[in-house]
Amino acid sequence: MELTNETSVFDFILLGLSEKPEQETLLFSLFLCMYVVTVVGNLLIILVISSDSHLYTPMYFFLANLSLVDFCLATNTVPKMLVNIQTKSKSISYPCCLTQMYFFHFFGIVDSVLIAVMAYDRFVAICHPLHYTTIMSPRLCGLLAGGLWVFSCFISLIHILLMMRLVFCDDRKIPHYFCDLTPLLRLSCTDTSVNKIFVLIVAGMVIATPFICILASYARIIMAIMKVPSAGGRKKAFSTCSSHLSVVALFYGTTIGVYLCPSSVRTAVKEKASAVMYTAVTPMLNPFIYSLRNRELKGALRKLINRKITSSS
Repeated sequence: MELTNETSVFDFILLGLSEKPEQETLLFSLFLCMYVVTVVGNLLIILVISSDSHLYTPMYFFLANLSLVDFCLATNTVPKMLVNIQTKSKSISYPCCLTQMYFFHFFGIVDSVLIAVMAYDRFVAICHPLHYTTIMSPRLCGLLAGGLWVFSCFISLIHILLMMRLVFCDDRKIPHYFCDLTPLLRLSCTDTSVNKIFVLIVAGMVIATPFICILASYARIIMAIMKVPSAGGRKKAFSTCSSHLSVVALFYGTTIGVYLCPSSVRTAVKEKASAVMYTAVTPMLNPFIYSLRNRELKGALRKLINRKITSSS
């Protein structure tokens, strides 16, 4: 069947978070502040961890990776939105759109699975403390992190190759502030069933499976903590996990709603709200969640600041 309204796609129109001009100044100021806090917070955590040899442990190695991913995830989406608001231009070229979508999925997949790896690290530390250094060896940590980045690169590339098969028609308006997969599929004139099946498969692998593994890890962790005789020991064990649990709730609470809920209950407004949470809010909050509840990280930050003050005086 011939498509009568098919056109060559050169660019898309990103409608953004709001189509009301009077709200754009507020959105620009809000997201600019959020992005600055995200950049400073996450880069500061990476700097602190890399500058203190006492933090050269698996937990902080994965935390540094998480901070890097959060910084990149926010940088992939927020600056483009800020530029569009400032220049009053909402267009994005087709190649740039696919590039943005590639890196969004790349860093999103790394983020999701990395949080599960961090849960496994806590599981080993609490349930098998005597074998922790043997199990979580530098070699295993490197393989987990490196393998995750390679796996994410491969999956994201398949997403883009499947998108390049599609033909888009006259309606090129994306009701979003960045090029996400689901809104783009709705604009296609051709059959998207293969893309949707692959989305479900990937969502099962990188969202549902890690989330189930996290729940299983923390079920074992809670059972182990409850066997600790002293109240102080139980409190200390819980405190090492509370930060990670907060990140789990923030990240998976939004991504599951976007990629695993039935399309009948999803709306453009809900998708945009969820996207703001895991591309802007969560990367901004993660440094505060980990630094405010972590004595070692706060101590290393104070030492770094004192060292800089001493060297400059």
